[in-house]
Amino acid sequence: MENRKKVAFYTLGCKLNFSETSTIARDFTDEGFDRVDFEEVADIYVINTCSVTENADKQFKQIVKKAQKKNDKAFVAAIGCYAQLKPEELAAVDGVDLVLGATEKFKIMDYINDLSKNDMGEIHSCEIENADFYVGSYSIGDRTRAFLKVQDGCDYKCTYCTIPLARGISRSDTMENVLKNAAEISAQDIKEIVLTGVNIGDYGKGEFGNKKHEHTFLELVQALDEVPGIERLRISSIEPNLLKNETIEFVSKSRTFVPHFHIPLQSGSNDILKKMKRRYLRELYVERVAKIREVMPDACIGVDVIVGFPGETEEHFLDTYHFLNDLDISYLHVFTYSERDNTEATNMEGAVPMNVRNKRSKMLRGLSVKKRRAFYESQIGTERTVLFESENKEGYIHGFTENYVKVKTPWNPELANTLHKIALTKIDEDGSVRLEFV
Repeated sequence: MENRKKVAFYTLGCKLNFSETSTIARDFTDEGFDRVDFEEVADIYVINTCSVTENADKQFKQIVKKAQKKNDKAFVAAIGCYAQLKPEELAAVDGVDLVLGATEKFKIMDYINDLSKNDMGEIHSCEIENADFYVGSYSIGDRTRAFLKVQDGCDYKCTYCTIPLARGISRSDTMENVLKNAAEISAQDIKEIVLTGVNIGDYGKGEFGNKKHEHTFLELVQALDEVPGIERLRISSIEPNLLKNETIEFVSKSRTFVPHFHIPLQSGSNDILKKMKRRYLRELYVERVAKIREVMPDACIGVDVIVGFPGETEEHFLDTYHFLNDLDISYLHVFTYSERDNTEATNMEGAVPMNVRNKRSKMLRGLSVKKRRAFYESQIGTERTVLFESENKEGYIHGFTENYVKVKTPWNPELANTLHKIALTKIDEDGSVRLEFV
């Protein structure tokens, strides 16, 4: 009997990448491959790359080395955003055999008939203008929650961002297909689905290959709320200008959508927001947070912020710091600005020295710890529902409440992937919250 080939995957970057890796992995298993962990010996290693931060670029070489240590004869393929933006750079990395860009990654099975090693990585990447069709994806089996892709690409022209160059124009899955995928996920006994995309608030654009909106994001949310069998739905990152009051109000009364929003801000200075070509000013952001708090006082609100953007003076930074300090939010994701090729910001004057960027980043990360602690303290004594993860971490099982409070209780494998009513009792030294079952 013929030995089945083994394939392993490594995903860098965002939830969207995880959903696409999972879909590509299912294509391999459908073709008779056995999927194994990346730490194991495999015949093929597929690395789904990211280009949002400098670190993701550097990590790639280390991951290729890790694969080669496991099996120096293995076939190594690079796919994803970095593979689209800098295919020659990846192809030149020792050990890489195949590099597939934005459209080709979903056709990987067509490129791996011959698994012999190449002296130089073979490149198949498109002009990004050709990335105008949609491939639906969702992750399943990798984590307790599933990531469901509803949208891809972006038409915004933020001056620091390479995503439009890596993923192309904004386009959406059809409503019919999103609902079909959601039903498939719920049939697998997965309790939570996270909606993901590059710019999910733009959902509906390009749904049938044209630029007009067939549906809105609100209509998508309303339709998903009706899918039987889904216990929880969570909206991942959504632009403040696209998070409408109607959507916030619907989530507050929804059967399945949880009170958790992640809303990119990027800067608390209007001067810097204009230089970034963001599509709102900070006053709109304040309105969005106020609306969420009005209808969902216990909602968790996460914020993306970039420090060290060209031209960001100490005054601009302090403006951001005080703005966030005064805002009723729950945590921050802090990104240190890094120059990206082919972006407008790279040519801007007023580059901020790296040591200053790092100092500002540290200050905002400290603020995030303070904000998260305050949010958790506000939740002590309340009753919530927790979805437990499936890992044993130093004798504890962790989980998240609907409003994204991280909780822990002594390890019990029977709790994995189950929902329970709990009372939040106290904050532990590691920052997670202890609980009592109700």
